[in-house]
Amino acid sequence: MRITTSAILRNYKSNLGTSLKNLDTARTRVMTQRRFNSTAEDPSSALRAAVLERKYAKNEDYLSLVKDAQSFQDSQEDAAMQIETIAKNLSKRYGLEALNGTNGSLETRETYADAWRGAQESLLLSLNASYGGKYVFAGSDAKNVPFKLEEVNGKQVLTYRGVDVSNGDPAKLEELSKDSSYIDLGFGLTVNSDTNGINTNIDSSSAFNTSLPGINLAGYGTSTSQDGTTQIPNNMVLLCGEIADVLESEPFDREKYTELLNKFDEGRGTVLEKVTLLGTQTEFLTTTKDRLETNSISLATQIDNVVNIDMAEAIMDFSWAQYAYNSALKVGNNILTPSFIDFMK
Repeated sequence: MRITTSAILRNYKSNLGTSLKNLDTARTRVMTQRRFNSTAEDPSSALRAAVLERKYAKNEDYLSLVKDAQSFQDSQEDAAMQIETIAKNLSKRYGLEALNGTNGSLETRETYADAWRGAQESLLLSLNASYGGKYVFAGSDAKNVPFKLEEVNGKQVLTYRGVDVSNGDPAKLEELSKDSSYIDLGFGLTVNSDTNGINTNIDSSSAFNTSLPGINLAGYGTSTSQDGTTQIPNNMVLLCGEIADVLESEPFDREKYTELLNKFDEGRGTVLEKVTLLGTQTEFLTTTKDRLETNSISLATQIDNVVNIDMAEAIMDFSWAQYAYNSALKVGNNILTPSFIDFMK
């Protein structure tokens, strides 16, 4: 087989080009710290990396939502605890002291009445608490003040989202009490559909409800008094006003005062139940946050294994490619060996 000089040079140039390409690839990997820089280099790894990165981004969105929900929930819990503290102080201190026989004068009762009215304003402020520009007890309408207390014809009227909490439409109040505001935390959000395939409502088991309507906390509607002659408000804010009115009246109606005070205590019990519920939801959010953070670490590790290189291995590959290229250049100096013509005279 005859091997010509042109064939040797052709093969040498091809192999030198391959060495240079390998050197450039190794250099690029060291500089970018990636296994590949285009889909064409490794299509299967690129596809897997794209899927993992989408999962990671979605998981980070869920994690951000959980943190926001936790902060919002903390604001709800703080406001509810304030309401419970105010209610407890009113019930255990001013309520019982006003019933004490030694404090039965009108002047003394008026002092307690002032305390009840002051506490009424404090309760209203707590019920209208906000976080990040959103009212925490306004249900799905978090941009507008939920509670408004007004004097109408000499009588206090409390409205929740424009509806009278005592004398408003019972059906509307019931609807407002069930108001919800769901967020997707990665539990497979499901929207129920009717027989016509139209989306109707969110499956409550597939999302987290951040809504706590204020009327569920403070009460709404009325109850018939023990003597069956009057209607007693179920709302704690209005009860504060009613109790203050009884304390300021002469003669002092002890039975009515006791009945209103017992009704107020029932409302305080409801507040305690809601605080307990908020605590349970806070624990759930904490568990969810821990799970999402674990998912983030797991996905980041998988992405690192697919996309990023082992720097020690990459530097070793680069050094070897550089050595191979330098060797190829040295070989080029000796590519044209002496021939028969060199010895002819």
